[in-house]
Amino acid sequence: MSTCPECDAEIVVDEFDVDKGDQLSCPECGSNLEVVGLSPIELDIAPDDDDDDDDDDDDDEKDEGEVDEEDDDDEEEDEGIEE
Repeated sequence: MSTCPECDAEIVVDEFDVDKGDQLSCPECGSNLEVVGLSPIELDIAPDDDDDDDDDDDDDEKDEGEVDEEDDDDEEEDEGIEE
């Protein structure tokens, strides 16, 4: 039996059914938990992956904007050659 680090609820976890790094949810508070230790089972609050995904999306948007600006510069140069 383990304890939720968020709400101190007792959580029944079979140590043979989990591996270190597995994630589960607290039935009492709904927190996402990660198995950080085996024998005895130790739980910690799981890292929030949503923040990482948001950062990646921001980087993609910046890259797309930079490409568009470069394309505009190339078009201006091409127009100058035609004249």
